[in-house]
Amino acid sequence: MNLESADLHLLMVFNALYETGSVSRAAEKLDLSQPATSHVLRKLRLRFEDPLFIRTRNGMEPTPLAKEIAEPVQSALELIRSTLQTRRVFEPLSSTQTFTLALTDIGEIYFLPRLMAALGELAPGVGLTTVRDNSVELREDLERGKIDLAIGLHPQLRAGFFQRRLFTQGYVCLYRQHHPFEGQALTLEQYQQAHHVVAIAHGTGHYAIDQHIAAQGIHRDVRLSVPHYVALSHILHETDLIATVPERYANECASLFKLNIVPCPVPLPQTDICMFWHARLHHDPANQWLRRQVAHIYADRPALPQA
Repeated sequence: MNLESADLHLLMVFNALYETGSVSRAAEKLDLSQPATSHVLRKLRLRFEDPLFIRTRNGMEPTPLAKEIAEPVQSALELIRSTLQTRRVFEPLSSTQTFTLALTDIGEIYFLPRLMAALGELAPGVGLTTVRDNSVELREDLERGKIDLAIGLHPQLRAGFFQRRLFTQGYVCLYRQHHPFEGQALTLEQYQQAHHVVAIAHGTGHYAIDQHIAAQGIHRDVRLSVPHYVALSHILHETDLIATVPERYANECASLFKLNIVPCPVPLPQTDICMFWHARLHHDPANQWLRRQVAHIYADRPALPQA
């Protein structure tokens, strides 16, 4: 019998016949009609090219071939049965799984320190790998399971993915202590006269804020453009440049780099920071556990029992 021609239904009937020694009792065990069971037996005989079971006054006696294959068939059916009945669980204390998160450099600065501290306590063997979330392959990588979770501002993922809002934030201005503007409310006129450093975060939701400023006809004297946020605090600490940044990023950096946080004089929209995951991982216990940890640490509202 070729593996390609194997049929799980046929093997279940074979096993029932072997265990009961009777077509009628096998049919009853499988909730089949006796004619249907006899029909399957005929198919089994054709495929195995062997009678398999011989009718005697003691019932249906297995042939030598039937005896030879009975144990492997029983083991295979039991393995399938146990696999289908057992829900995989995630044990954080013993797991050595590595999760892949899609984050911007802002996300790494804001999310990773506390998340890694929590993992060190709750799941000491678990690791994290981060990839940049401004990749054009983000949607595809989530669909393929290459990325477990994307966290940030991702308008392109609103449709077709599960998501949970973590918090809403606005934008503020950031500049060094003892800056000429220190101690006063930053006016729109000063904002336009100031020298700016801008992070050109193409492919992220934060890039839309720069477009929003420009759409209002507000001119900024941009003296420095960088491709990411990670160097901004070092630059601001040593210069009189100012930057318009997400407020939670500003809160993380202000005290460490001795920077001032002031309201931005340009009206800018609030943005939702969410985590996103694909349907293929929605019921995965490990992914559910990770989502609960992120929500517990960062969500404005308490995490729900299920992600």
